[in-house]
Amino acid sequence: MDAASIVLPPALALLGGFAIGYRARVWLESRAAPAAKRAAAARRGDAEREAKSIVREAQIQARSEVLRAREAFEASVKEQRRELNETLSSLNKREHALAQREDNMDRKADVLDRRADALDKKSAAAESAAAEARARSAEAEKALAESARALEKLAGMTRDEARRDLVAKADRDIQGQLGTLLRRRREEAEKDSAKIARKIVLEAMQRYAGSQASDAMVRTVALPSEDMKGRIIGREGRNIRALESATGCSILVDDTPGVIVVSAADPVRREIAAVSLERLFATGRLHPQRVEETVEEVRRDWDARLSEFGAAAADEANVSVSDPETLRALGRLAFRSSYSQNVLRHSVETARFAGMIAAELGLDEAAARRVGLLHDIGKAMDETHEGPHAAVGADFLRARGEQQLVLDGVAGHHGEAGPQTEMALVASIADAISSARPGARHESSENYVKRIETLEKIALSFPGVTRAFAVQAGRDLRVIVDPDASSDQDAIVLAAKIARQIEQDVAFPGQIRVTVVREKRCVEFAR
Repeated sequence: MDAASIVLPPALALLGGFAIGYRARVWLESRAAPAAKRAAAARRGDAEREAKSIVREAQIQARSEVLRAREAFEASVKEQRRELNETLSSLNKREHALAQREDNMDRKADVLDRRADALDKKSAAAESAAAEARARSAEAEKALAESARALEKLAGMTRDEARRDLVAKADRDIQGQLGTLLRRRREEAEKDSAKIARKIVLEAMQRYAGSQASDAMVRTVALPSEDMKGRIIGREGRNIRALESATGCSILVDDTPGVIVVSAADPVRREIAAVSLERLFATGRLHPQRVEETVEEVRRDWDARLSEFGAAAADEANVSVSDPETLRALGRLAFRSSYSQNVLRHSVETARFAGMIAAELGLDEAAARRVGLLHDIGKAMDETHEGPHAAVGADFLRARGEQQLVLDGVAGHHGEAGPQTEMALVASIADAISSARPGARHESSENYVKRIETLEKIALSFPGVTRAFAVQAGRDLRVIVDPDASSDQDAIVLAAKIARQIEQDVAFPGQIRVTVVREKRCVEFAR
């Protein structure tokens, strides 16, 4: 069997199938065409109806937009008409107000014109009255002058003389009465104050019991045994020479039992030598090298010893002092003297007196004791600090944070720093009591009298000086001048001149205050 016979039957069958399918499709399409046409017609009708609906809605919307635009236009026109009407109304009101104001101005102008006419009339009348008054015043002055001349003629003095005489008489009466009143009040005040002050000072002095002996130029050191005298001298005197060389003092080993005498003008050297001897006696080692080492140890411990002196003095005066610098400064006062009086002992005494006086006066007793203890602390400063010891001491305490009440008392206890406070006056009184009590200070009578006479002689050598008094051991010079021969300015210049002359002619410790008194007193007695 060939290939054609094999392939041809299926191909014919396939062609037949295509033919049959085509005829079936044509038949089906012919059957479905009327239905499609009907559906298309239906869709076209729906589209036409929808288009008509859209057109109607658009027409309706357009009509509504036109209506809204017309309404808005009409409202705008209405608003503009309303605003125009309001503007016209306002303009009419303003025009009416301007018309009224113009009428008012016209009326006011008429009133002013009438007032001006009235003022002109009154002014003319016033000028006429003034002229009449001037004429009457001239007549009155003329009559007064004639009467004054008549009175002056009768009295025998002019008006000014009579006025001066009357004023002088009244002034004399008033001054006489005032002077009498002032004198009585002053006498009563002086009497009462002197009585109260005397009572307070005497009570303070009676309550205090202090030593009356002054420090000498020597200090004694107790010996543990008499054998120690030979040991302190050493072989061929080498120990005692080493001690004198190291301390600058004279060591006196005499026949006095139980003591060795240390002599020196400098109290610090004297104390260092005495303490060195005490330490040497305690250790028992005595040879030149040990002597020098002991003296050097005492010098290194000197600040601590000064603090011990200061703390002991503060405890004795019942004053609390915690600052180390202040304690050391107080300790240095133990080696200062004023007119042979030990300054530290004087400060302790002043603190006690100040506390008692403050208690009597109702003041702060603790503050008064503190001022009394610290009032001379400026004397512990070296020569690099210039100025009076009261001011120097106040500056030192101010740097240590001391309270102002104490600073005022220390700075003013000699009256050198402005007005004295109550504490300064209490310290000044206590200072004077401690310095002036019997046995507190000693001085050669001849030197004392000579210095007093020299000061008074210098003051009396100046013209215008009537009397001069040196008080407070020569630390205060009171000079009284003739008030008719000098003025207040002359008194100021005189005080300066006297102070300069004293500086040139007199050698003195500390300072001397010069007070020039110019006073004129008029005293009358009614009998």
